[in-house]
Amino acid sequence: MSASLLHLLLRLILQMLFQIASDGGAKDVEILVLRHQVAVLRRQVTRPDLQPADRMVLAALSRLLPRPRWSAFFVTPATLLRWHRELVTRRWTHSHARPGRPPVDKQVRDLVLRLAAENPTWGHVGSRVN
Repeated sequence: MSASLLHLLLRLILQMLFQIASDGGAKDVEILVLRHQVAVLRRQVTRPDLQPADRMVLAALSRLLPRPRWSAFFVTPATLLRWHRELVTRRWTHSHARPGRPPVDKQVRDLVLRLAAENPTWGHVGSRVN
């Protein structure tokens, strides 16, 4: 095809899109633009570097979108489901730390007992160690 014919076709397509946009279809045109940009970026990036916040947003949005439409995501449905399970696990998993004061290290305990034995006038009378 010649360059002038391609230019003419592109101009006609853009005119139609402009008319759609002026008729209140601006959102549809914006979606078309964004889809094209995503297609271009998918060709350039082999594997995206996602932050935890990105994963959380995609996992949450996947709950709003029906599964047949999950092809819009650039990750597999299994990955989305795994992210969602991890998100729920983090939300409902409680720490398994024991309540109360942590135990005193044996060296510290021995030092305190030795100081108490060497200095009987320190502290409360009832707290002397024999």
